[in-house]
Formats: sequence, structure tokens, C-alpha cells
Amino acid sequence: MRVAVASDHAGFPLKGLIIDWLVAAGHEPVDFGTDSTEPVDYPDFIAPAARAVAGGECEYGIVLGGSGTGEQIVANKIHGIRCVEAADPVTARLGREHNDANCLAMGARIIGTEVAIACVEAFMNGVFQGGRHARRVAKVMALEVEG
Repeated sequence: MRVAVASDHAGFPLKGLIIDWLVAAGHEPVDFGTDSTEPVDYPDFIAPAARAVAGGECEYGIVLGGSGTGEQIVANKIHGIRCVEAADPVTARLGREHNDANCLAMGARIIGTEVAIACVEAFMNGVFQGGRHARRVAKVMALEVEG
């Protein structure tokens, strides 16, 4: 699967490890930057990655920052994105299974590398369960149209 990956300066140290994991797992990461720990404005990198997911260029997105909160907010502003912020693998997995999340946000200053990789693995291996969850996701997505 093609996976959009983006970070701000705080998430940058984690980004390379996640890209390496994605490649080893047989996925195709698409790096939207940033490329250093030099301070940047996270929307400049997160929004293009989320747009790539919403537009179908990538199946999923992984966005990283210091806390993951701003990155999740930005991603969720893009029509068609359902971004879950996770600091543990259970939340990442449930975001896929129950919410059909297509983007994962994490905070590099919140979680360590082992937990981050476990979150990515849980997210990428999670499968939307449909059923009652599909009805709920449809109601959430209808909010984008209603405003």
C-alpha cells in the first residue's frame, strides 16, 4: 500500500524509523517532509499528505509532530480524512476497526519509538469491521457535507 508520511520538525526523528518499518512490511511510503529538525509550520507538510490520501494517491497517511494533536486537527480539516491520534496500539487499531480511520497521527514527544512502531503496525493491520460502525462512520462523513 502507498502510505503518505509527513512530519514537522519535532516528529522528524521518528519519521525515518516509521518509513523503514513501512518498507520492511512491504508498503510504499511517500515522504511529504519535513527533512530536518529545523522548526517548520506543521500544516505546510501535513495538509499535502492528507490531500494525497483524500485524493486516492495514497491509501493511508501517517502524520507526526511533537504531540500529534495539531497534526490530527490539520489532517481532519481535509475533506475525506478520518485521522485518529494514538499513543498506544489499541487506539490505533480501534481507529481502523471502528472508525475506518485512513490517517494516523502520533506525537514523537509523547511516545517512544517502540510504541510508535507498534501503533503503526496495529493501524496498518487493522481492518474496518463495518456493520454498526459503518452506519456511524457514514453519519460522521455526512457532517462534512452538512457543515
